[in-house]
Amino acid sequence: MTDAVQKITEKLKAHQIEDAGLEARLILAFVLGVDENELFFACPPLNEDQEKRAEELVQKRLQHYPLCKLLGQKGFYKYDFIVSKDVLSPRPDTEILVEAAIKYAKEKGAKKILDLGTGSGCIILSVLGDVASLNGVALDSSEKAIKIAAQNAQKLGLENRVKFAKGSWFDVDIVSRLGQDFDLIVTNPPYIPTQDIADLAEEVKAHDPMQALDGGEDGMVHYKQIAKVGYQMLKKGGKIFIEGGIGQEKQIADIFVKEGFLLVDILKDYGGINRCIILKK
Repeated sequence: MTDAVQKITEKLKAHQIEDAGLEARLILAFVLGVDENELFFACPPLNEDQEKRAEELVQKRLQHYPLCKLLGQKGFYKYDFIVSKDVLSPRPDTEILVEAAIKYAKEKGAKKILDLGTGSGCIILSVLGDVASLNGVALDSSEKAIKIAAQNAQKLGLENRVKFAKGSWFDVDIVSRLGQDFDLIVTNPPYIPTQDIADLAEEVKAHDPMQALDGGEDGMVHYKQIAKVGYQMLKKGGKIFIEGGIGQEKQIADIFVKEGFLLVDILKDYGGINRCIILKK
């Protein structure tokens, strides 16, 4: 490990930052404008401005500012996504949903996908990137989130295959606005019970948008509405791929089954947590 990497790693470790070595390389790579893998064995000398910038980033990170939002991007699935304080940071937990949706879309030869609560666009854009037959619609209630997602679509060369819509699944006209001809729906709605938000990590509760976290009193308020409108917007035989929180899978499945869906599968994420609920119309 090089001196510069070692120095930052030790600072991060002293504040119980996980993956301190990786984060140190990512910070220095960002400042130097190189790939972080180039810093495994050697780090070019930093000039005065670069040293100052690196130290600023480290100090913010020590105050639990999320690294991805310091650097303005986060790796997810196969791509790097632009992120900001206006979108939920993409998480590896969600990749299992993306992989399942891709598999289904390829097998079915799906033509149209809907993403409810798109945020950075990481879910729908990852699926579109792997399934050339697909076009999509991505809904979000935040204008700022839609701008970030649109930037990511352009960055990945997918801007002609996805339309962004501002609105909510609670809007009375949402079904007529978006249509009823989707082969699959993907969604990672807010699911943290309101009273649990105070217990979240500082990186999350202070830097992710609250509207992307708060799932109401029991965490289920958004699922109940998505089940109603999702059933109307999905084609017969289509599937919905839903992310849920720890221990929520049965409750989520029951909500959708009551609306007429058939439970197909519940998939574990790479941490062994039941994470993705798949249902069929």
